[in-house]
Amino acid sequence: MQIRNIVIIAHVDHGKTTLVDALLKQTHAFRDNQKEMSETLIMDSNDLEREKGITILAKNTAVFYKDTKINIIDTPGHADFGGEVERTINMASGAILLVDAAEGPLPQTKFVLKKALLNSLQIILVINKIDKKDARPVEVINQVENLFLELADDDSSLQFTTLYAVGRDGKAFYKLPEIYTIDTPGNLVPLLDTIMQEFPNVAINQEKPFQMLISTLDYDDYVGKLCIGKVTRGSLNKGDAIVLVDNDKAIGSYRVQKLYTYSGLNKTEVDKVTAGDIIAIAGIPELTIGQTITDPKFPESLPMIKVEEPTIKVTIGPNTSPFSGREGKYCTSRQIKERL
Repeated sequence: MQIRNIVIIAHVDHGKTTLVDALLKQTHAFRDNQKEMSETLIMDSNDLEREKGITILAKNTAVFYKDTKINIIDTPGHADFGGEVERTINMASGAILLVDAAEGPLPQTKFVLKKALLNSLQIILVINKIDKKDARPVEVINQVENLFLELADDDSSLQFTTLYAVGRDGKAFYKLPEIYTIDTPGNLVPLLDTIMQEFPNVAINQEKPFQMLISTLDYDDYVGKLCIGKVTRGSLNKGDAIVLVDNDKAIGSYRVQKLYTYSGLNKTEVDKVTAGDIIAIAGIPELTIGQTITDPKFPESLPMIKVEEPTIKVTIGPNTSPFSGREGKYCTSRQIKERL
């Protein structure tokens, strides 16, 4: 089976998660009677994400189209969570850049596009929300082209395919419709076909020794810590011996307890994974993002993930001020309540 790994990037509120909703529904990731078919922002499952209405954590899902597995990474658009984009973008081989047809490219659009180009990702530009009354898609495309000219390192990065979409309605078009209404026929087949044509198949190097860079972490109540990443080469079976590598030095030997791949909104337990797929491994209690998991006979590390320094840093520690304790003797809520 062929595999395509894609990341969806954009400024906040330009429609990333809504587009993923439509992709999941139109590729039959759910049964017709499942509740998800009538829900929106399905990927934003975190309580805080539901409360704020934004994506905070990058998440993985997968759909199947024409005998090909398409792994999808949905990323946050808010600048405060840019580290989530930087840590997960290396798992993709192509990026879908969403830009609002009315707002055009905004600051975070430039940030995520810069990261995609630095990772040499092929880009598909999707001008979203073309149904807005103040939509100006032609002008927005010119602005995005100027952004590419500013950020691209070579001429090959300037070549990209443009589609038009209304993610909320689950419709994409090769050409801009003269007039768009809710009754305009369409679906996401143009986007899915373009993904198949533009992005490379990553199911290669399956005969080589296993190697995977840890791009992000997750936690399961039953099996504990999970490390997530793209299998760079080789294959891995449940129960296999593996080593954790840092700077080409093995720092721990383990055995695979559980293997997972992604399908729809679920992690699916499997017995074997191969190169190109995005997977989760259970069985390594102590690890960090950026380390490499390899075959014990070939402990070779991959380049570390570089994340830009945060704008604000916070240090938390005990109060060492000379005035500590002089402001008040009783500081617990119970004692303060009694005092009041």
